[in-house]
Amino acid sequence: MPNKLYADAAAALEGVVFDGMTIMSGGFGLCGIPEKLIAALKASGTKNITAISNNAGVDGFGLGLLLETRQISKMIASYVGENKEFERQYLAGELQLEFNPQGTLAERIRAGGAGIPGFYTKVGVGTLVAEGKDVKSFGDEGYILETGLVADVALVKAWKADPYGNLVFRKTARNFNPVMATAGKVTIAEVEELVEAGALDPDAIHTPGVYVQRMFVGKDYEKRIEQRTVRTRDAA
Repeated sequence: MPNKLYADAAAALEGVVFDGMTIMSGGFGLCGIPEKLIAALKASGTKNITAISNNAGVDGFGLGLLLETRQISKMIASYVGENKEFERQYLAGELQLEFNPQGTLAERIRAGGAGIPGFYTKVGVGTLVAEGKDVKSFGDEGYILETGLVADVALVKAWKADPYGNLVFRKTARNFNPVMATAGKVTIAEVEELVEAGALDPDAIHTPGVYVQRMFVGKDYEKRIEQRTVRTRDAA
């Protein structure tokens, strides 16, 4: 069995990052994002990155770190509303944006991982989303062609892993992470806990190790809450 375990995020990225690369970055909002890999990618100084992610992080955290250093030149995303620096760069013409409905983005990634070059969907027909795209009629409905997405490197965050690279994601982190793991030419997983071979219930594995080439165990995760909402406690 090849050794998939690396000492840390910097070691896991070594030799697979380059200027002009395309990355996928897992997570939903700030939940389940590859915090350590993003920080290591920032430290690497890699430039002109195309980043595929559900969102663009927030100012000072997540992919927002790479926006602040101008390492990202293009975003393919579905939600960008929490990042003022993203807004500033986009409105100033400094950042390219390929905006997607969230379900379409998820399916584009899944299709890329499955080797499907394109598919037709009703979502976006008759809107700006359809501009410049092929439109076909199936029955009485129009559908637009969306292409599958693949990345040079997929960066994912998992809860548990075994030495084979089998991954288990926790709750909301099990959204874009599993599909992105299938769509990277190289997939790197940062995990919170490494367990012994055979310790994971096969029925509970979300991403088989065949999709994972590199991994490392992270620690001291911030796990920020994007929008903290609390209620006022009723007086006794």
